[in-house]
Amino acid sequence: MGTRATKLEFETAHDLLVSLGNIPPWRVWMHPAPGTARVRDVTRVLDRYNLQVELVDRVLVEKAISIQGGFVAMKVAFLLYNWNDRAGDRGMITGAGGTFRLLKQVVRIPSVAFTNWDRLPGRHVPSEPVPDLAPDLAVEVLSEGNTRAEMERKLKEYFLSEVQLVWYIDPRTRTVRAYTSPDDVTELGEADTLDGGAVLPVFSAPVVRLFDHLAPAAKSAKPPKASGGKKPKKQK
Repeated sequence: MGTRATKLEFETAHDLLVSLGNIPPWRVWMHPAPGTARVRDVTRVLDRYNLQVELVDRVLVEKAISIQGGFVAMKVAFLLYNWNDRAGDRGMITGAGGTFRLLKQVVRIPSVAFTNWDRLPGRHVPSEPVPDLAPDLAVEVLSEGNTRAEMERKLKEYFLSEVQLVWYIDPRTRTVRAYTSPDDVTELGEADTLDGGAVLPVFSAPVVRLFDHLAPAAKSAKPPKASGGKKPKKQK
């Protein structure tokens, strides 16, 4: 059976890029054509090209990555693994291969994620390559290829799919933004301590540990603003 195209609500390539969050053109895959991609295309690209692509409104979007981002993501995964081991194995920790179908036409790949076993049937790791599942914690390590509008859109998708906690980690500014909703955010710097709240009980880690061996922060770089334009809460 042929793939039926979805009517897209824009007329130009510029409109398409804006709808995806003003992302650069190189991140949009043209095969299959925008508006016709399916979940199976996410795994096809990974298997054939060893590239991570997300599905956004039936458009394949290559995930922006960097070596700094990969380094920081590994640090976060290590800290979460140690916490999970001490906490009595509360759930599944996934990295770059952790693909989640959050909404009907949305597949996202957090840099790191934690999913409580209670969300998983039989408390087993899913066997399907793209499970219909949302994690409890989604961690995104930002890179230069990410845009503010893209990350604001992604934040809304996470919480619509019942993710409880989102961390946006920016190696360029050495900051972490911890969201409990699209509008409730705490910004942390290197002098602060990151905690897991109700999602990761007793988890804590000095923010500075995430950025060991990275170059000094770039003052001009800014992490995404919270949706609605509200100023972030400052940690006391």
